[in-house]
Amino acid sequence: MSRDGTWQDAEALETAAGTAGHCAHGADTAGRLAEGTVEALAAAGFTSAFAPVRPDGTSATTATFGAVTQAVAAIGEGCTSAAWLASLWAYNGRFTGFLPDEGRQEVWAKGPDTRVVSSMVAAGVRAEPAEGGWELSGRWLYVSGVEFADWALLSSAPPREGDRSIRVFAVPKDSFTHEVSWATLGMRATGSHTLLVERAFVPEYRSFVWDDMRQGVLPSETGSAVHGAPLFAVNGLTFAAPILGAARAALRLVEEQLATPPSGARAASRDSARIAYTRAAGEIDAAALLLARVAETADLGGLAEDGAAFRSHRDATLAVEILVGAVDRLFKVSGTRGQATTSPMQRIWRDVHAAGSHAALQFEPAALAFTQRLVAA
Repeated sequence: MSRDGTWQDAEALETAAGTAGHCAHGADTAGRLAEGTVEALAAAGFTSAFAPVRPDGTSATTATFGAVTQAVAAIGEGCTSAAWLASLWAYNGRFTGFLPDEGRQEVWAKGPDTRVVSSMVAAGVRAEPAEGGWELSGRWLYVSGVEFADWALLSSAPPREGDRSIRVFAVPKDSFTHEVSWATLGMRATGSHTLLVERAFVPEYRSFVWDDMRQGVLPSETGSAVHGAPLFAVNGLTFAAPILGAARAALRLVEEQLATPPSGARAASRDSARIAYTRAAGEIDAAALLLARVAETADLGGLAEDGAAFRSHRDATLAVEILVGAVDRLFKVSGTRGQATTSPMQRIWRDVHAAGSHAALQFEPAALAFTQRLVAA
């Protein structure tokens, strides 16, 4: 990635997008991404997009939020689940920037191909103080990509704003296992299974306070603006970018359908289909512009401006509402053919609805936070 917002290795990105698209149907059927897709995503640079350090200790981050959003959406045009994993790899790498220096160095000792997963959905966690750190046990739900992980970032409890007792622990793959628990209508191939830890020792330097990540408060020795963005202001990009790509894929499918000469009953509904397609195209463009503003605000350091972070949260959730509506419109236009199990349209429709239900993408909390200043006044 370069600072002008383009992906540094365009060829590798194109290869990853093609591989993901080619394997999408099989991944959806199997409930697991193909190894070739996973390797292509790593080779394209998603694991290291927001890596805070290189093994030699120098800064590794050259990515922008805008570049990552565009690249993830490109993967999403072929496979929403693959884009989800690509995005989470990038943003979980960003989270490691909140670790003390020694912890960051250990996590990234393998190099830029390090695969970091995370979960803040903690269940029955015990984090007992021990000499030099903590002894950690528990279960964490919905850990996308856990099957391919090198490290996991795990919270000591479900996050609560302002609670300084909740910590995030970096745990290597030899300290956790997983159980297969992910079986859903959409996003079937994300592998968002349950992660288990049993009495693993986590040194103090491999932990940080969750609320620091929420606010974007970095350790004093870390100075990256990318890593210092408040969580709620950019978290929507993580999950919205795959949906943007999927919506563009749905639009392309209807475009191909409209290019086929109509016959019989289809000819009578031709105009309404063209109108629905055009409306969806405009909606998808509008959502992309909203997400671009979210990314640009963060990339240019504008989140410190009054209300900008809350606006970004609002924009990301609103963009997702628009995208889901556009895909619904396109799915209806595609008719019976789009509902066939062999059609990518029905997979896209399932994936978009599943992804859009993520807690970070709900408009109502974003709206209430956005208007809190008005209530306070």
